[in-house]
This record gives sequence, structure tokens and C-alpha cells, in this order.
Amino acid sequence: MDFNINTKLTDILAKYPWLPDELVKLDSRLNIIKTPVGKMMIRNATIADAAAKTGLSPDKLINELKKLIASHGK
Repeated sequence: MDFNINTKLTDILAKYPWLPDELVKLDSRLNIIKTPVGKMMIRNATIADAAAKTGLSPDKLINELKKLIASHGK
């Protein structure tokens, strides 16, 4: 999957359902993704939106996502 700032979080999580548990390691504020309210809030959220909420740059978040996904296959 190719990521960019407009990639929807729901698309990423549909492909990588294990990812919410790993995202917390990047920033504890991403824990909201695992809550019922968070699941409703991310329906239209993009990588750019998540980056803005955490304070990470979109490029940093994309790079970290790629690292997590690559390491999960090992």
C-alpha cells in the first residue's frame, strides 16, 4: 500500500488490523483509534489529520508507518 498525506486511516487499518496496537508506540495520543469514539472520528481522517493531532510531521508519520509494517512481517 502506498501512503501519502491524503491516505485515509480507515483504509490503512482495514489492510493492517494489528496496527492500532503499534501506533501507540509512536504517540500515546493515537490510542484514541482503539476506542469506540475514536473509531467514529477516524472515518474521514487522513494521515495529515493524524499527524496534526500528534504533532508529528506527515512525512515522519508515513515513514514510521512504513517501518512498523515492514517490521511486522519479520
